[in-house]
Amino acid sequence: MMTSKQTGIITKKELTRMSFNVGGLGMEWSWNYPRQMHMAFLLMLDPSLKKIYATNPEGYKDALIRHMEFFNITPQLAPFVGGIVLSMEEEVNKGDIDGDGINGIKAALMGPLSGIGDSIFLGCIRVIALGVGLSLAQQGSILGPILYVLIYNVPAFLVRVFGARLGYNLGFNYLTKAQENGTMDKLMYAAGILGIMVIGSMTFDMFWASVSLQIGSGESVASLQEVLDGIMPGIVGLGVTWIYYWALGKKVGPVKLILITVVLGIVMAYFGIMAA
Repeated sequence: MMTSKQTGIITKKELTRMSFNVGGLGMEWSWNYPRQMHMAFLLMLDPSLKKIYATNPEGYKDALIRHMEFFNITPQLAPFVGGIVLSMEEEVNKGDIDGDGINGIKAALMGPLSGIGDSIFLGCIRVIALGVGLSLAQQGSILGPILYVLIYNVPAFLVRVFGARLGYNLGFNYLTKAQENGTMDKLMYAAGILGIMVIGSMTFDMFWASVSLQIGSGESVASLQEVLDGIMPGIVGLGVTWIYYWALGKKVGPVKLILITVVLGIVMAYFGIMAA
């Protein structure tokens, strides 16, 4: 396993610039159904490819064609794959490995890295950032949007920068070792648990409707909401959340869900079924 890249021609500064260039930050700007993030990934690599193949125009042309193939990954982890790819492109330019194998490595990395990346950034960090930001914003604090941006983006940019360097220095054998020793499975499992805990707390704290129907009469009257809270506090919000998950699984679009929610909310409030 490579532990350093002593003979590499790409510097740390260039890897950092790669993480923040228009391709690195724009992985979803040119997203399309046939090949998804391929153009942005190539644009991210292009300055370094020009340096690697400075004296080999045919090799540069082949690299451009090679990286126009399908690519899709959690955007924050694209620089890590980019670092690995640049490490391999240097070997291709030397004639030590075949360039056809690079897309195979990219394809092998997409699935496991996206599993980790989506769990951490979308299912965990973004949910935590929204929870903190929304709570403060509801209190009228300007810190709400500021903390949301910081909590989500600071880890994202750190992963971009150090991921690019790690990928370049360790080469493509790194991920194989991580899979063999179970590191990736542990990260996905831990991120999944934390994400579920945060989502569970949000269904309780951020569902602001209650059931206003009443049961019984006279002094024994009780609201249905009190009965449901006696069973489990937050059960209404949890139930609505699961209905949304079920609907999304049935390919019901988010915009349609929002419109249905608005209409149902108005109707149920009008007939006294629900109250804010």
